[in-house]
Amino acid sequence: MSLTRGDLANEVSPLRFPDLSALSGEALQSAGAYLGDLFTPNLRLGVTGLSRSGKTVFITALIRNLVTQGRLPFFAVSAERRLTGAYLVPQPDDAVPRFDYEAHVAALSADPPAWPESTRHISELRVTIEFKPETALRRAIGVPRLNVDIVDYPGEWLIDLGMLDQSYEQWSTEAMKLAREALRANAAAPWLAHAATLDPAAPENEQAAIAGARIFTAYLHAARGARGGTSTLSPGRFLMPGDLAGSPLLTFFPLDVPPGGAAARGSLGAMMERRFESYKSHVVRPFFRDHFSRIDRQIVLVDVLAALNEGPAAVNDLQRALEAALRAFRPGANSWLSLLTGRRIDKLLFAATKADHLHHSSHDRLEAILRLVTDRAIARAADAGADVGVLALAALRATREAEAKHDGERLPCIIGTPLPGEVVDGQTFDGIREAAIFPGDLPIDPSAALDRAGTLGNAAMFVKFRPPRVRPAGADGTTPPLPHVRLDRALEFLLGDRLS
Repeated sequence: MSLTRGDLANEVSPLRFPDLSALSGEALQSAGAYLGDLFTPNLRLGVTGLSRSGKTVFITALIRNLVTQGRLPFFAVSAERRLTGAYLVPQPDDAVPRFDYEAHVAALSADPPAWPESTRHISELRVTIEFKPETALRRAIGVPRLNVDIVDYPGEWLIDLGMLDQSYEQWSTEAMKLAREALRANAAAPWLAHAATLDPAAPENEQAAIAGARIFTAYLHAARGARGGTSTLSPGRFLMPGDLAGSPLLTFFPLDVPPGGAAARGSLGAMMERRFESYKSHVVRPFFRDHFSRIDRQIVLVDVLAALNEGPAAVNDLQRALEAALRAFRPGANSWLSLLTGRRIDKLLFAATKADHLHHSSHDRLEAILRLVTDRAIARAADAGADVGVLALAALRATREAEAKHDGERLPCIIGTPLPGEVVDGQTFDGIREAAIFPGDLPIDPSAALDRAGTLGNAAMFVKFRPPRVRPAGADGTTPPLPHVRLDRALEFLLGDRLS
C-alpha cells in the first residue's frame, strides 16, 4: 500500500516543540535540583580520638545542631543566615555500618540521661547541608548543597597504621618496652610474667599462641581501663575485634626477640612474625586503603584533662600516642594532581574535649596545653601544606557556670550532676544530685601545667558529669538543639570554606 503526500499529512501528526516560555518556575526549579544532585560536591570528614575522648558525642551533637540549626554564632553560614537546611540522607558506602545517630539521641533523651556507647567499629553517616552562597555570581551558578560524609573510627585503629612501617622485631621491641613502663606496671604484670616463660626459638604451638594472645589482650584491656588509662595501645583490633574475634589474625603477641636475628622456620617466633604480617595485610592495609586514605578533613579529639589528672607519665604517653598515630596522616594541600597522587588531608583540627569541666576562663589555657602536646605533629602537617588548628571544646555541655562564696571570696564554679561514684571533697555522689564545684584554674604557662600534671587535682578538680537530658520535640514539631562550647568554631574550621 502506498501513501500520497496528502495521505501523509492526514496520517502523521506534525511535530510540536514545547513553548519554553510556558515552562513554569516550578519545572525549572525541578530541573535545577536534578542537575544540582549530579554535581553536589562531597566532603569526607574523619572523626577519631583515643579511648574516652568523646567521638560519639561529638558526631551526635554536630548532626543535631546542624539539622536543628542550633545556636552557632561562630559558624559563618549559620550566623549570616545562609544555612537553609541540613538533613540526613543514605550514605554512599553500603558495606560500612551506619552511625546510629537515633540510638545515641535516645540515650541522651532517657530519664536519667546516659552517655552514648563508645565507638567500637568504623561507621559512617551522610548529612546534606543546603546553603546560600555568599556572592551573587555564586548564587547564579552556585553550589547550593554540600554532602558531608562523617566517618567515625576508633583511635586504636589509627595507631595501628604505624605498624605498616614496622617489622615484627621493631614492633615487639617497642611493645615490650611499653609494657615495662611504670605507668603500666600493674596492668602488665601478668603478661610480663607469662612472656618470661616463652622462648621465641621453641617450636610453633597453636595452644601457646591462643593462650599468649589471651593474656596479652587482657593486659591491653587492663591498661586501657586503669585509672587515667593509657593511650598507646596496639593492636587496636585486640581491644575491638568485631567479626575477627577468634581469628588466627588476633593470636599473636610480642616476644623478647634477639636484635637482627631471623626466626628459625617452624619456631614460635616465626609463627608470631607470620601472623603479625597477616594482621597488617588483612586488617591494617585495607583500613588505610578503603577508609583512611579517602578522608578530606580530619578532627582528632583528645582528653587532655584525664592525662593531666594522672601525671607526667600519662601526658608523655598521650604525646607519644598522638605522634605515632599522626605519622599515618597524609597532610597537605589538594590540587588537580591529587587525582593522580591520592587525596590529602588539607585541614586537620586537634580538639581538647570536655572543656565544660572547666570555667570558661581556662578554655584558652586548655587549648594552649594541647598545642604544646601536639607541637611536633602540628609542625609536620603545616610544613606539608595542611591547615592545622587547635581548639578546646565541649560538643555537648554538661555543666553551667555560677559563682559561689567561700571564706568571703567569690569563686567561679561549674554546676552539674556528677556521675555515680564520683568523689568531690570526700563526698561520693549518686548521679542524681547536682553539685557546685570550683575546678580551679589551669596555669597560664602551658609548660607549667605539664610540669605539674598529677598535682593539679589540688587546685583543679576534673569531675565526670552526667549528660544533660535532651529535650524532645516540641508541640510545634521543632527539635531543640544541644548546648555546647565552641562546637561552632570547630564547624567553621572544618566546613566553613566549603559553604562560602
